[in-house]
Amino acid sequence: MSRLKQIETFVSVATRGSLTAAADAEGIAPGVVSRRLNALEARLGVKLLLRTTRRVTLTFEGSAYLEDCQRLLRELGDAEASVTLGGVKARGHLRLSAPAGFGRKHVAPLIMQFLDANPEVTVSLDLSDRLVDLVNEGVDCAIRVGELTDSSLVSIRLAENRRMVVASPEYLACHGTPQTLEDLSRHNCLSLGQQRGWLFRDGEEIVSIKVSGLLECNDGAVLHEWALAGRGLAWRSLWEVGADLKRGTLVTVLDDLAAPPTGIYAVFPQRKYLPLRVRLLIDHLKNTYGNPDYWGEGVAV
Repeated sequence: MSRLKQIETFVSVATRGSLTAAADAEGIAPGVVSRRLNALEARLGVKLLLRTTRRVTLTFEGSAYLEDCQRLLRELGDAEASVTLGGVKARGHLRLSAPAGFGRKHVAPLIMQFLDANPEVTVSLDLSDRLVDLVNEGVDCAIRVGELTDSSLVSIRLAENRRMVVASPEYLACHGTPQTLEDLSRHNCLSLGQQRGWLFRDGEEIVSIKVSGLLECNDGAVLHEWALAGRGLAWRSLWEVGADLKRGTLVTVLDDLAAPPTGIYAVFPQRKYLPLRVRLLIDHLKNTYGNPDYWGEGVAV
């Protein structure tokens, strides 16, 4: 007797509340259902269901086993659907986390596209700059920008994160264009408060330069706006200023000294099979971010 068939029958009985209802759903005799359950309990050596003439009740072991079996059957269905044309559609709820600024510009708009293509999926998006505990907070997937520190998580690199020094043409016309790292000390640098410094490549080494100026703020979006207003130099990510560079409202300086890019990642707890809805969302983000025109034009539609 197939172990999978025993598991499917157990889940059917447990969720429908009776052997007769499960038998009707499968189009088989109640006796067949009973024999499958008996074989399953004999193989496991535990009682999963307490059966009377009117109802069935899960034992403590049965309740725990039911949760695992339901997850197993969902993952099996997702795995088969992912390799079968016209297979089962992604469905269910997806809990996603992303940094606030990046998530507003480059995750939330893409989720709308994803849901249009997968109408049986629902999404909860948590935008926060804190490091979310995926396992304890029940998060399916988190988008993270920069180098990863938690080796217990599985990660997929979605795109590169390039950081650069930018300024408005008006600011550079008034104050000149820095040519060396030493020139930064003579410019008004828009600082992110108590930061480690701006990173640059100096030969084979990566150096951190402490900067100063008349303005600082702990919100990167404000620094972006100040740079657009001609208030100074800012060290920002391409995902934030790409559209401004394309329009010419900001320009880059010190490009030859820019530090190597870091990454934009999707991370998730260690699992044998990701739910289909998570895999499809990761594919959607990766394909969109991989479009060379995307970062210079904002969200593609």
